Amino acid sequence: MASSPYSSAQAARDRVSRRLRDLRADAGISGTELAVGCGWTHSKTSRLENGRTAPTPEDIRRWCQACGAADEAEDLIAQSRDAESAYVEWRRSTRAGLRRLQDSYVSLYQSTQAFRIYSPTLIPGLLQTEGYASGILRISAAFQDLPVDDSAEAARARVDRSQIIHQPGHTFAFVVEEAVLRYQVCDTDAMAAQLGYLLTAGALPQVSLGIIPMAVPQRGQWPRETFHMYDDDLVSVELVSARVKVTQPSEIQMYARAFEELRSMAVYGAEARGLVLTAIDALR
Repeated sequence: MASSPYSSAQAARDRVSRRLRDLRADAGISGTELAVGCGWTHSKTSRLENGRTAPTPEDIRRWCQACGAADEAEDLIAQSRDAESAYVEWRRSTRAGLRRLQDSYVSLYQSTQAFRIYSPTLIPGLLQTEGYASGILRISAAFQDLPVDDSAEAARARVDRSQIIHQPGHTFAFVVEEAVLRYQVCDTDAMAAQLGYLLTAGALPQVSLGIIPMAVPQRGQWPRETFHMYDDDLVSVELVSARVKVTQPSEIQMYARAFEELRSMAVYGAEARGLVLTAIDALR
């Protein structure tokens, strides 16, 4: 696994800062001379060149103008926007409400053929019932301190969105840790209904549901952060503060390798059903 899920976002930012540095070098001017030309301090030049501060569009325009490369400004601005969008803060993405966040995934889901999802903490969204999703989203709304709690509407939207698992043209490989079956994030009846639904959804021909037992001997991978793989094009990693989009092929390959290793430790079929039934019994 990559050293940090922030790495793709940082690598994209580094490419922008490296191009700024190259423009200055090609122009034959020092960092101090560039700072004077742009009307800011030398320390700001250093922060921008080393990727410690993201440049604004105006910063990029001034930089390119000072280097005699004004024609490159708009392309660099577009690259910088792409770099910053690789790291999306939850607070920013939930500002318009949790319901809208659920709807924002629909086009990505429709365009994806092969889903690979690993979760060490929660039942994946595509397998959630409305009661379970309501519990999760209520917690999220409270933690994000949202001005309006639309978690009930968001839960219904999540379930509607999840109907994609019944549509042709898609395959779904889920791997969860056994502990996921025991974390009670909703009331007992809703939790029992959720676990019961796992038995139904896990039996669908297009769905592979693997559960890694807590007692699996000598793990090859420790529990990782929650991540979703969309074909071989995108990995979405969920952090406490943000969602990170991984698009670099080398990093996507690392997540694919991690997924396969986690998948190899899971049990399927009757063994997986047995773990779910045991979790249901524990609720009584």
